[in-house]
Amino acid sequence: MENAARDIVGIAMAERQWTKSLIEAICDGVLIADAMGNICYVNGGYLKITGLSEANIIGRPLSEIRPGSVLPQVIKSGEGRMGVYRREGRAEYVVDMAPIRYEGKIVGGISTVKEIARIQALSRELEKYVKKNRELTSVVSTIYNARYTFHDIVGASPGIRKAVAFAEKIAQCDEDILICGESGTGKEMFAQAIHNGSSRAAMPFVPVNCPTLHSTLVESELFGYEDGAFTGARKGGKVGLFFVADNGTIMLDEVAELPYDMQAKLLRVLQERKVRRIGESAEQALNLRVIAVTNKNLLTLSKEGKFREDLYYRLNAMTLEVPSLKSRQEDLAILTEHFLAEWCKRNGRYLTIHASAWEMINSYDWPGNIRELKHVIEFSAYLCEGGVIHSIRLPQSMPRATALPGEELSTPPESLKRIVENTERAVIQAMFKRYGDSLESKKVIANQLGISLATLYNKAKYWAENEKS
Repeated sequence: MENAARDIVGIAMAERQWTKSLIEAICDGVLIADAMGNICYVNGGYLKITGLSEANIIGRPLSEIRPGSVLPQVIKSGEGRMGVYRREGRAEYVVDMAPIRYEGKIVGGISTVKEIARIQALSRELEKYVKKNRELTSVVSTIYNARYTFHDIVGASPGIRKAVAFAEKIAQCDEDILICGESGTGKEMFAQAIHNGSSRAAMPFVPVNCPTLHSTLVESELFGYEDGAFTGARKGGKVGLFFVADNGTIMLDEVAELPYDMQAKLLRVLQERKVRRIGESAEQALNLRVIAVTNKNLLTLSKEGKFREDLYYRLNAMTLEVPSLKSRQEDLAILTEHFLAEWCKRNGRYLTIHASAWEMINSYDWPGNIRELKHVIEFSAYLCEGGVIHSIRLPQSMPRATALPGEELSTPPESLKRIVENTERAVIQAMFKRYGDSLESKKVIANQLGISLATLYNKAKYWAENEKS
């Protein structure tokens, strides 16, 4: 019976010579014994871990070679064992054991041996990835989510309804999108609505403001880096924004401002859907959608050599044009009432707009589009003493872009950036005058304006420093 069992194991090994090659390729140690516990086979990994010689152990009882071995008990009982700790001299390892069955009978047993040092190394590697995953999950769940849906896009004009209908349609596919339009038209709201209208709605929406990325740090911000990848690298490395957006959407706002060399790397990501972190040799596959946003003519920039032509044609395959406020005049009253109603709700007041104020609203050209309209309405509401807004309070630095009958424009309008800055400054100063500048007051102001307390502090600090200079 014993010889027959040994013969069966030997025949099985001979008939499957390729199995030996596979076992030899395993880094872990492998030992096979017959029904009596005699050693039939060991691979190179086992010899390396245990420090034994094949000639000295093949054919000998395992109990002699390894006193206290558990494999004979496994063969006898037919029940496998996992994670048995063994130490022989300086060698420490963990053994998994299982019986070998042939035609319903136990004909031997097999042990797989793994060094403790290797297990510890794997454990440290696993711990590192668990930590990164925990950090990533925390960041994603608290910061990167899209608030707006298509229901939040206000307007009834043919232009805006056509844009919404097209956006709803492309939200259902999974292609990358280019959103174009003047500054302040609500391009990011469209991007968020597309994300929330897609199959990725439950996953991260990661907005990236390209102009704020430092030219020397763009790649590390977008793709991340390994621990010690370069001098000054954060301990533990950094998760890039593309990895944060995995399975979701990443929005590249003002994509035309990306450095030229970075545009080539973005093109590769769009084509291959793979990203390599700084300091890593291998690329990692990502599943995400890219929405690029711009207020500039990328075709013109590409012909001027300021934007990669191949990237332009890659992005331009699916383009959404968001109309300007000037082209949707019929929405002016709807938007004005909407912004005023929101302000009244936040501040617990009820205001209406006088005919004279409506005349000013309708006669102004609104070069800053919806963003400018929103700021101006809120600014006028803050400065309104009674219950009726008689005049739209445009700051002196905000002349009308069109003249009223009988008037001529004496000075050209300032840049949109300056218009927005001056409006924000006037509104926040009015809020400080009304509520005070204590910490609690600042919290109330930040909450009502829909910004963080840190943003409020930064803006106030910036204006104060500019006044001194």
